[in-house]
Amino acid sequence: AGPARADADAERESLARIAQELQRLQSQVAQAATTADSSARVKFRYDWLEKDLELVLRGVTDHLDAPRQPRPVPPLAGDYRR
Repeated sequence: AGPARADADAERESLARIAQELQRLQSQVAQAATTADSSARVKFRYDWLEKDLELVLRGVTDHLDAPRQPRPVPPLAGDYRR
């Protein structure tokens, strides 16, 4: 159980770093949106990028926030005779 636990902990740490980076990236995207050239013929869809980043961040944080313990399973009856 030791190596598997270490792998799970390492994965959680990596995902937490990814979540932090996504939050920083969201801030950078918001800043870029405020400085975008509004008269440009072709405009970058910062709003779409922001929604996609939010979706990815939510997926990562949902995984991190999920219970680490297995769900309880009701016991089996075991006796199948009448």
